[in-house]
Amino acid sequence: MTKKHNYQATIEWTGNKGEGTSDYKSYERSHSININGKSVIEASSDPSFRGDPSKHNPEELFLASLSSCHMLWFLHLCTVAGVIVTDYVDKALGTMLEEKDGKGRFTEVILNPEVTVTEERMATKLDSIHQKANKMCFIANSCNFPVRHHSSYKVASE
Repeated sequence: MTKKHNYQATIEWTGNKGEGTSDYKSYERSHSININGKSVIEASSDPSFRGDPSKHNPEELFLASLSSCHMLWFLHLCTVAGVIVTDYVDKALGTMLEEKDGKGRFTEVILNPEVTVTEERMATKLDSIHQKANKMCFIANSCNFPVRHHSSYKVASE
């Protein structure tokens, strides 16, 4: 049976400096992201597109969504496999190409999780668990480009 999940977000442009969009330089790209009464995310466009570098941009949030989804599936699958993870850090990298006409797209994301496990014997399962997590990730399954991972691990006692 297929389950349907619905999500809602309110995005509000906050960058009107008084002239609206009268020209390309007359407005800020600032906006807020409100999701079901949670903490508001103050966002902007990438600085390359006249955005505020102190705020999150959609491309960063997209990359973070992929990384986060992978991590959550990975941790769940580790629990099922009897692998005890005590730390997980991913320094994810995304590549987006911008075309001459201004449109763009992500061409690749590489997740670089470093996982700490409690015992060396558990490390032998990590690659297959990462592969399964990649197949299970809702966000990765929605992408039209490869989501790769280059994982590493260490044992907590080392």
